[in-house]
Amino acid sequence: MSERTTSTRAERRLLDRDIVALALPALGALVAEPAFLLVDTALVGHLGAAQLAGVGLGATVLQTAVGLLIFLAYGTTPAVARRLGAGDRPGAIRAGIDGIWLAIVVGAVLLLAVPLARPLVALFGAAGDVTGHGATYLGISILGLPAMLVVLAATGLLRGLQDTRTPLVVAGAGFTANAILNVVLIYGLDLGVAGSAIGTVVAQWGMAAFFLAFAIREARRERVSLRPSLAAVGRVAGVGVWLLLRTLSLRVALIATTAVATQQGTEVLAATQVAFALFSTLAFALDALAIAGQAMLGKALGAGDAALARRITRRLVRWGLVSGCMLGAAMLALAWVVGGAFTSDPAVIGLLPWALVPLALAQPLAGFVFVLDGVLIGAGDARYLAWTGLVNLALYLPLLLLALLPAVPHGAAALAVVWVAFGFGFLGARALTLGLRARSDAWMMLGATR
Repeated sequence: MSERTTSTRAERRLLDRDIVALALPALGALVAEPAFLLVDTALVGHLGAAQLAGVGLGATVLQTAVGLLIFLAYGTTPAVARRLGAGDRPGAIRAGIDGIWLAIVVGAVLLLAVPLARPLVALFGAAGDVTGHGATYLGISILGLPAMLVVLAATGLLRGLQDTRTPLVVAGAGFTANAILNVVLIYGLDLGVAGSAIGTVVAQWGMAAFFLAFAIREARRERVSLRPSLAAVGRVAGVGVWLLLRTLSLRVALIATTAVATQQGTEVLAATQVAFALFSTLAFALDALAIAGQAMLGKALGAGDAALARRITRRLVRWGLVSGCMLGAAMLALAWVVGGAFTSDPAVIGLLPWALVPLALAQPLAGFVFVLDGVLIGAGDARYLAWTGLVNLALYLPLLLLALLPAVPHGAAALAVVWVAFGFGFLGARALTLGLRARSDAWMMLGATR
């Protein structure tokens, strides 16, 4: 065996070790985040159907806002990682502080939405008691939004520093505190839906306090000023706008898919919601790889090592494809039996394989897409991701609308068209635009800043 071959294998093992070390804790933290809502749902569910439905509406509004603001983590991670790779740890901490200040400013603005809680929930057109519970839950939960955004930005700081374990520990502690507080406040103090929201807000502020203490400690250690720099925060916001547009295009695709499914009847819509729930669950594993890519690529590019950036990209793509194949095989094996875990409606159970089989077959494509998305975010290529998000929608929506043609029967056929369009049309469009970019050198701008 040649020395070069041995060296290449050793490099691959080191890269694989770094990917696993970052991705596994990131996966745990990703799973912990939706667990907050699961606890709220499980505990409130025993209060009554109106309370449960109200929390569902309030949580939908809240999750939409937080989902659109995920750029606070995704924008901070590569900025911190680049400076760390360039050997400028004080600059890396400064970039994280700027991201946290932006989170504080955005969170403070969102507090103004507290009086809008009831009108926002009322837009869903639910019954009066459901709207009332939803408004109560949302109105209180908004008070935790600044904390949630600080957690996002601080998580980006830690990921940029190549630390995904600390966010996992904090998320686990927050989840535990949230569960205990919810039990005490909902049932012990008989606060009902309000108790659920209060418990979650307190847990979120506890997590934010830890992250703020960490950022302050690191800033003092590196003698970095904690005062906000308007120019620096403005630069972070500029990147954030492009990432916001990228996320918005993804949301539009999901909403359009749901809207088309709605036109096909209740059973098709129900099957689509189950398919989306399973897709979101599998996405955690793939998103963990994307997070590893954000951190590793930012550091490599900051160090000016284009060759290392290429090697990291190749290994991540391989991990994404292998993971996608494994997840797709698992979904394919369960496509005809998993429905009973979500519904007892025989019509919906019978329809589900028509959605899950195309989705299972598209999982290797999803692995490729998630990984390259993380790579380009890590490279700070946010503008390209934003513009191609519009291109992806332009390619996807005509395919999706085929499900509404008179020639397509309602039911199984329409559901299959929807999910073939999503699995191979939307993910395929993203794979094309991401793959073409990754093959070029345009995204690989070296140095401490992009």
